[in-house]
Amino acid sequence: MNGMRIALVLGTSSGGVGGHVRSVAAGLAARGHRVAVLGPEGTGERFGFAAAGARFAPVDIGAEPRPLHDLAAVAQIGGMLRGAEVVHAHGVRAGALCALSGARPLVVTVHNAPPRVGGARALAYPALERAVALRADAVLGVSRDLVRRMAALGARGTGLAVVAAPPLPAPRRPRAQVRAELGAAPDRPLLLTVARLAEQKGLDVLLEAAGELGAREPAPLFAVAGGGPLRGPLQERIDAAGLPVRLLGHRSDVAELLAAADAFVLPSRWEGPSLVVMEALRAGLPVVASRVGGIADLYEESALLVPPGDAAELARAVRRALDEPGLAERMSAAAPAAAAALPGESDAVDQLERVYRSVADCERANGKTCSRSPL
Repeated sequence: MNGMRIALVLGTSSGGVGGHVRSVAAGLAARGHRVAVLGPEGTGERFGFAAAGARFAPVDIGAEPRPLHDLAAVAQIGGMLRGAEVVHAHGVRAGALCALSGARPLVVTVHNAPPRVGGARALAYPALERAVALRADAVLGVSRDLVRRMAALGARGTGLAVVAAPPLPAPRRPRAQVRAELGAAPDRPLLLTVARLAEQKGLDVLLEAAGELGAREPAPLFAVAGGGPLRGPLQERIDAAGLPVRLLGHRSDVAELLAAADAFVLPSRWEGPSLVVMEALRAGLPVVASRVGGIADLYEESALLVPPGDAAELARAVRRALDEPGLAERMSAAAPAAAAALPGESDAVDQLERVYRSVADCERANGKTCSRSPL
């Protein structure tokens, strides 16, 4: 495949989306494509797009609708994308802004379900989805429910996105040292969560489950790595109830935290394929997670899945993982093989090359948005 001029566009990202874009940017650049990444100021340095072989240009794509800023962003994006042979936006907001800028051919990957909000914001997200559905040449979803949702809105060329976690670095510190720093004695179960401290991640449910497990001896220690808007309220609740939960803030040593943990817990209300669950399986950890979105698609056989929002079921599953004879050992032994069976980074790049070639060929042949069967 001859090298193409590819522009990747993303909005505000706390980890998963940015990490995925960095992974595919590196894979595309390694195959001879010229890759440019557009995103908010600071995104380039955070995710290392230059080191991945891509050029980075800042563009003001905020996390929330801001009419005046968004109009300026549309104009800025339109000017910056003129030389691209294909534009690939990640997220509904970035996709809608690219669509309004006239960027073509346009591929959009939808990474998240609609946020649970009220008021004007509740109207804004469906409008952004419709803009993507009507104007994008191909729409990928990171879970089957997102693919169905976008197809129902009339999106063309819908398909399931291949998303893969990049390899984790080897831990640089001994397991015992990390556990000691976190306050986990050798016989105390350490349960790790890596998530943005936001409503979608269901951390209020985690705190309730932690309270239910507090009577266990020894009580498990829940460690939550990540920052976000709910840190203050969560910490207040932890302090008020004396819960066995530590909020660690943003961490760059996730590989070491995974190596130190006894199990991984993700209580999200909605989630895509979850790169951190992939990482937890690679680390050989038993996983307890919500049966939602991409988690339900990929991990039904390799994790203990529970209904979202159900603290009692979450606590019961964690108790099983800790106390049922042989269960944790069997899950740990099976985890690396389950991770190896998941798509890899090269699979993600293979898919995107096919999609990019398809939409670029259609654009050259017809000069307009093309209608295609699902990818």
